[in-house]
Amino acid sequence: MAKKVNKAEFGKGIRALLANPQQLDQAVKDNPQEVVRELTGNVAMISIKEIEVNPYQPRVEFDQTALDELADSIRVHGLIQPMTVRRLHDKAYQIISGERRFRASQLAGLEEVPAYVRLADDQQMLEMALIENIQREDLNAVEIAISYQRLIDECNLSHENLSERVGKQRSTITNYLRLLKLPVDIQQAVKAKRISMGHARALAGVSDISFQLSLLNQIVQEDLSVRAVESLIQRYQEDRLGKKGKPDNKLPEHLRTIQDQFSAFFGAKTVLKRDAKGKGQIVLKFENDNELNRMIDAIEAINAPGHSDS
Repeated sequence: MAKKVNKAEFGKGIRALLANPQQLDQAVKDNPQEVVRELTGNVAMISIKEIEVNPYQPRVEFDQTALDELADSIRVHGLIQPMTVRRLHDKAYQIISGERRFRASQLAGLEEVPAYVRLADDQQMLEMALIENIQREDLNAVEIAISYQRLIDECNLSHENLSERVGKQRSTITNYLRLLKLPVDIQQAVKAKRISMGHARALAGVSDISFQLSLLNQIVQEDLSVRAVESLIQRYQEDRLGKKGKPDNKLPEHLRTIQDQFSAFFGAKTVLKRDAKGKGQIVLKFENDNELNRMIDAIEAINAPGHSDS
């Protein structure tokens, strides 16, 4: 007869619980709410060989270039947003959400991946446990965003339903969810509390990834306020649109790209001019000595011994 699992034994951790199928099955019978709470609030490392895709997954095509880029990121940073899998039986799990992350992890050569584990019939208890988890005071903004996304994906909640469940305005939820679309470096900075939710929200309003990352470095190095970051973004966007709010069509597309690359690298407004004969100039604009010194530091870093473009 299986040993009855008391509440104290949940303290042994989710890995121990999953490693003993008989004990887990008995725990589900004895105290399903406690098991769901444990599984919902903790991430398990699951062997990638034990995970199978959902045959009813509506998405069947994945962009290979995007997968390769995600795989490269995973090799460097690991998988930031855990997958969610359903336990079928001992050492067998099926993907609920995160197939793209799963495929990229395979490409990255991972042997195991972080995942939230769900049981077969835990829908109502899962929703309660996730909402309970969001109320914790020690969660960072990215962890809250992941919990919101899980409620949407796994509990089939609309943004309006989610707003009612957690008692937050829809705009607040949207701002959190936008964090999950930011580059991994920025998400890591939020988790490490090197930048605030306000900084991340401002960065999420920029579509240029290189400029986002340039601003991230500037925020950390100069301890910029959120208002200062918003001003830099506004100047950047005004530069791209021109004085009348229309795209600057005087430069060919490839030269506008170069102009944007200079702006992103130096974190400053850049104006590139070129005539029909190929003659022109590049003008870097700065507002104060701090911005000038930062540009000088960027140039010196390029010329520093040991610097490599590889």
